[in-house]
Amino acid sequence: MNSFEITANLVDVLQQEIYPAKIYIADGRIRQITRTTDDCEGFIMPGFIDAHVHVESSMLVPSEFARLAVVHGTVATINDPHEIANVVGVPGVEYMLENGKQVPFKFNFGAPSCVPATAFETAGATIDAAAVASLLLRNDIKYLTEMMNFPGVLHKDPEVMAKIAAAKSMNKPVDGHAPGLRGEDARHYIQAGISTDHECFTIEEAREKLSYGMHILIREGSAAKNFEALIPLLPDYYEKIMFCSDDKHPDNLEEGHINLLVKRALAKGNELFKVLRAACVNPVLHYQLDNGLLREDDAADFILVDNLKDFNILGTWINGIKVAENGRTLIKSVDIAPINNFDCEPKNVVDFFIPSTRESVTVPVIGAIEGELITEKLSAVLHPVNGNIQSDTRQDVLKLAVVNRYTNAPIAMAFIKGFGLKEGAIASSVAHDSHNIIAVGADDQSLCTAINAVIAAKGGISVVSKSGMDVLALPVAGLMSNLDGYTISAKYSAMDRAAKGIGSTLASPYMTLSFMALLVIPHLKLSDKGLFDGDTFTFVDQDLN
Repeated sequence: MNSFEITANLVDVLQQEIYPAKIYIADGRIRQITRTTDDCEGFIMPGFIDAHVHVESSMLVPSEFARLAVVHGTVATINDPHEIANVVGVPGVEYMLENGKQVPFKFNFGAPSCVPATAFETAGATIDAAAVASLLLRNDIKYLTEMMNFPGVLHKDPEVMAKIAAAKSMNKPVDGHAPGLRGEDARHYIQAGISTDHECFTIEEAREKLSYGMHILIREGSAAKNFEALIPLLPDYYEKIMFCSDDKHPDNLEEGHINLLVKRALAKGNELFKVLRAACVNPVLHYQLDNGLLREDDAADFILVDNLKDFNILGTWINGIKVAENGRTLIKSVDIAPINNFDCEPKNVVDFFIPSTRESVTVPVIGAIEGELITEKLSAVLHPVNGNIQSDTRQDVLKLAVVNRYTNAPIAMAFIKGFGLKEGAIASSVAHDSHNIIAVGADDQSLCTAINAVIAAKGGISVVSKSGMDVLALPVAGLMSNLDGYTISAKYSAMDRAAKGIGSTLASPYMTLSFMALLVIPHLKLSDKGLFDGDTFTFVDQDLN
């Protein structure tokens, strides 16, 4: 590997100082740092790290995700591969590991803790405690991913506790997932060995969990946006805060990544070193990463920015390799062979009828909330037509369907408010966490057409309008494309515009739709087995006849 030298203003985050320096790099490592009196342009600092992300949500395989992320100064990610694991199991985790190793980027994958996420939905695979322990033995598996089954932790479920014990025995961190968990329950959950949470949506909840010793990840993704609520924590808790995106669609990733959170945090008057501690350093320390922090003998992972206000990324280096320059990726695409698990037949329009003999019926309604993964429990009065309860666009009460993608089974139906569709439908095989097909529609025929388009593609997202139908195929587990990341970003943007063209008022309709089947986030969701109450962890009897 070539050796080279960079002269710039070095931002030493750990020592909290900035000084002109010459940095000598050889064989992928920083061999010498020398202070200089020379006038320097630009500022060199450790690269940014996304402390919790599901790469699959970008609709890109890891190698393509990396191509887009490095442009924004991202050098590493903490990756939870439970999306693909829920579809194809351990082979899916191995697929992500191997694809990620083909490019110069530091992916840090964990062993999925909750596959399937619950017993109330149909997933494509199961990863039990023995399989988790086997994964954790690997050097390229860095941690146990988010423990969503917090009831299992609190009730000391043997399978759950065995997974946690395996991680602890290998000195690998355990990530958390406990939205709204407070008081003694939160304390017991953390005492079980769970060290992080990215699901806090109020500052009071986050402060309480910090007081129990937990690290808090401030999340800003395509759907869930908690930055504004939680960034006031940074000044007092900067050693325990990290930034993450969790789930980020390709168009948003093309626009920016952790760099955007750095800019926003600085614009609010936060101290530079505290912001960079969260963005660059804390993930390295917490997850024991091999990322360099601009010290002699460290891996040469760093970025060069123009100034400390605009933070325009002039260059990104990983292990001494320049991977991005002035907004252009230098990582080449690699060949991508799809892996999948998809086996259901096309549906008929009558499959989406919701029969009722009443003249009017009060139905439970899922209330989608902009910028949140939690939902509201609502209700609405609907009037069946020819014995079929239909969507009511005037009330914005639309049919929601979940179709089992792994086998032919009855379709689960419910109603949802907040999507705003005036016509047509949208559908997706990205539906956390089991990734069955989920769709919302203004009428039964559009709903059927949108779902059948996804079935025909064996995974993807679709939109149906009066002018026609379009689909973005996702042949890798029904979650990711095998095409160039920038191509998929442009195509996804077109699909997003089309969804808004038929009336959706949501900032990210497909991302919001994908979380309407996520049962571990309250309050009301729909799985392929029925309408589910996330507070009581029981199915809801809709009693519509």
